[in-house]
Amino acid sequence: DIEAVIDLVKNGDLVRLEHFQSRRNIHSHNQPAPVSKRHFQVTGYGENGTGDANDVWRLEIVGGKEGEVLNTVTSKLKFHHYFVKCVLTCSTKNLPKWGFEQGEVSCNPTTRDPNSMWNVEDNHFSKLPNSSVHDLAPSFFSRFIESHKVMLQGNSGLKPKEGEMTSRPWEWPINLRGQWFSAGDDKTRIYLLGNPVIWWANIVFLIIFLFIYSYSSFKCQRGVSESPEITQERENTMVSASWLFLGWGLHYIPFWTMGRVLYVHHYYPALLFSSMLSAVLLDYILAVIRRMLPTSLSSTLTHTAIGLVMGGCWYSFYVFSPLVYGMGGEYARESNSSMHHLHWMETWEF
Repeated sequence: DIEAVIDLVKNGDLVRLEHFQSRRNIHSHNQPAPVSKRHFQVTGYGENGTGDANDVWRLEIVGGKEGEVLNTVTSKLKFHHYFVKCVLTCSTKNLPKWGFEQGEVSCNPTTRDPNSMWNVEDNHFSKLPNSSVHDLAPSFFSRFIESHKVMLQGNSGLKPKEGEMTSRPWEWPINLRGQWFSAGDDKTRIYLLGNPVIWWANIVFLIIFLFIYSYSSFKCQRGVSESPEITQERENTMVSASWLFLGWGLHYIPFWTMGRVLYVHHYYPALLFSSMLSAVLLDYILAVIRRMLPTSLSSTLTHTAIGLVMGGCWYSFYVFSPLVYGMGGEYARESNSSMHHLHWMETWEF
């Protein structure tokens, strides 16, 4: 009817939500949700709009006034169940395999749940004036903040899949275990493992840094006098090393507080700082040793030490390179495997 009055949806209205494909009402009742047991279950109920009283939801426009008209895109909504007194929410958890691991939708008795806000993305009604979504586009900074919030929420909700190998932060610096990248039925496989020479040397140099830093602070507190050149050299080294140690800590320690699934590759940014710290301390240690040696030997010592370090890193990479470029045959734990001599730790599964 062209003359009919358009009844706009308003804040506080009672509504029913119908699933577009199944034509069933969004329904909740006093049964626990399949994954979030403290939430109530949300299901599809009825047929072609016919259901029962548990299909009724009270619409709330967040921050809106009573009777305020709902707007597409810009209005933030909450759906309060009329009888159960909970809010429709996405729990950020995944359903089991019977639910195809899709996101769980439930009804949360805690109405302040930040995941219970919804919006209408699109609306088609011939009697309403047309408008463009571009007219409602948020500013760059609003989109920037929102995208990072979504990334943080999604990141924190990542959980390991069934049978998936994960790791914990304490395992990373000691190179306790690697990470499978691929493994075929014909036993061809690629395995991510840190270069043992570099990773274990970094642990040693982290300990050396703490010792030198403590020793330097102790000497400063006691007022031990040294030549200005030696003091300046140590201070310059400690300043550089301290910044690198801080970078290592900022990229590593936060993972101890995370509940999401973690893998060894999350340690790589911290590893970069740790490796640079090792180089700074190695240079300082060589400088200290050179002062104790005759001038004729100091240059030889430097070149020999650097050559040994570079050669050790290169040889370790060469020996373990099949893990990166692909390997076949028996697993390294088997005595008849061509990789058995590299199975230094039982936790290395390649």
